[in-house]
Amino acid sequence: MVAEALSSGVAHLVAGGALVVAALAVVYRTDRPSGAWTRALRSRLLLGVPWGTLVTVAAVIAVYLFVQSGLENPNRPVVIPFRSWSYLYPEGMFWAGLAHSSRSHITGNLLSTLVAGGLAEYAFGHFPDGRGVDEASETEDGATRSGRLTLAAARESLPTLAAIRDGLAAGDRPLAANPYVRAFVVVPGSLLSFAVLSSLFALGPVIGFSGVVFALWGFALVFYPLSTVAALTGATLVNVTYETLRNPVVVAEASGSYGAPSWANIAVQSHAIGLIAGVLAAGWLIRYRRRRGAGDPTGRRSRTAGLAVFGAVLLFGASRRLWAIYWYLGNERYELYRAVGLGLLAALAAIAALAVAGRDEPIRSAVAVPEPDTIRGSVRSVTPGAVGFLLLVSALAVVAGPGIGPNLVAVDDDELPGDPIEIDGYQVTYAENVEDRLVSVVDVEAFGRSTSVNTSGVIVANADREIWTTAVSKGNLAFWGYRAVDVGGTGWRETVWVQRVGWVATNAGPAYRVDAVRNDTRETLFVSDPVQAGPRIDGRNVTVAPVAGGFELRVDADGDREVAALPATNESVTLEGIEFVRQSDAVFAERGETRVRIATRERYEGRQ
Repeated sequence: MVAEALSSGVAHLVAGGALVVAALAVVYRTDRPSGAWTRALRSRLLLGVPWGTLVTVAAVIAVYLFVQSGLENPNRPVVIPFRSWSYLYPEGMFWAGLAHSSRSHITGNLLSTLVAGGLAEYAFGHFPDGRGVDEASETEDGATRSGRLTLAAARESLPTLAAIRDGLAAGDRPLAANPYVRAFVVVPGSLLSFAVLSSLFALGPVIGFSGVVFALWGFALVFYPLSTVAALTGATLVNVTYETLRNPVVVAEASGSYGAPSWANIAVQSHAIGLIAGVLAAGWLIRYRRRRGAGDPTGRRSRTAGLAVFGAVLLFGASRRLWAIYWYLGNERYELYRAVGLGLLAALAAIAALAVAGRDEPIRSAVAVPEPDTIRGSVRSVTPGAVGFLLLVSALAVVAGPGIGPNLVAVDDDELPGDPIEIDGYQVTYAENVEDRLVSVVDVEAFGRSTSVNTSGVIVANADREIWTTAVSKGNLAFWGYRAVDVGGTGWRETVWVQRVGWVATNAGPAYRVDAVRNDTRETLFVSDPVQAGPRIDGRNVTVAPVAGGFELRVDADGDREVAALPATNESVTLEGIEFVRQSDAVFAERGETRVRIATRERYEGRQ
């Protein structure tokens, strides 16, 4: 009983939580902050809380649960219809920046959003010019005379409906300066709008909130370069805490896995769009506040050093693999251009540093015009900061531009190979070495590479939604043996299970078929070529052949051929004088004193 209690997850969680609380208590008693830990937060944020970030996170979770049917199956949301397929399919474009492909995907993005969003929202502030927080007296902001924030004081500081109404109706300041509007409208509205906007320029059918996450990191990097780099480890801590709460005790063992290279699963272009947009927004805000002449409400009295911005962007980009520029070669093969990617990342970091930290004095002061009113005068009076901003805008255009062309083109709606399953406009089939219509939608050839490539696997298409994709690759299906393919739309889903069944001929390759199972009905989508076994028995060749719904054994001898279905377990069949005996997952051929293994049922590494 005691041993079971000690090994339970609850016991470990309680023990770990107690240690964390004790550690925080030691630090608190050491510093004796008397409210100082939260004072800076409350000077910039309502009650010291990044409400806009929290509202945004709640909205993204709602999309996952209700739009993608994540409430029905949290581990396997509907993904295919919510990618950015084409401008001709607005529904996908609208949801792509808010939807996610899995629970781990949304968890990673939202945990990063909490960290980066908290930093960015603090820099933006709910109070445009900040507000003073008196250490000795903070009754207006919810603290006691001693500076400590008590529960009762915090409750008293919560705004009433009348106070909010009066604040919104105040005519002495613009609505955008109201802290409640900034916290609950401006911040979440900007983030959710950018999520939708960024998907319009995505190169390929991307999905996820990561474009906004990178914009938040870019915004924070400009205001707090060193703190933001340090906060990257904070995102790791948040993730570890989340996983600890979910699974305090984990038992694991060595196992294989299947998938593309890690860098090939990164939407580098969308991430770069987000990062550049975040840097642009922060740089503009800093210069706007300088022009107002109201000082720096964030508490930073000196200009951000160019080296700090350069180093922060470079370190962040390297840690988030923004150097991963690659070309898809088809059939799960990729070519990575790491050197070029790293060089472009360094160039982007330098441009960001120039845009943010560049001087506001003209480059050539001798020929500058105080108040230029012509293009020539503006060129003569240009400043390093303006050049940096122009280069940053140009970089954004260069990165976002390539996504426009493919999104304007309709996917070829020719018939799919085989006999596809029809589900409310969707077609599901399996094929090998066919043209990848998604990649070849725009014919491009450069540096010996082309977008005309082939693909193999489970193909899903929907002409009305401009969808054509390899939902499950041939290698993925061969590794796992079966995969679920979810199709659907807003609030609904249909699931097709695709299964590979095969037999491996001795000293030869596998012969297999691919079936689709839906509503307890099985249909064969694909059969591979027959495979001849290596052993030759008394001048006879044995071939394993997949057919719709099963497998056949074929024996060729002296120009004759006999065919029979593969026998069931513990049964046998005789062809051309050879008896074939099925024992569990193996088929043996027997003739006289000879007994050899002819075929073995295919095994799938992911299921072992």
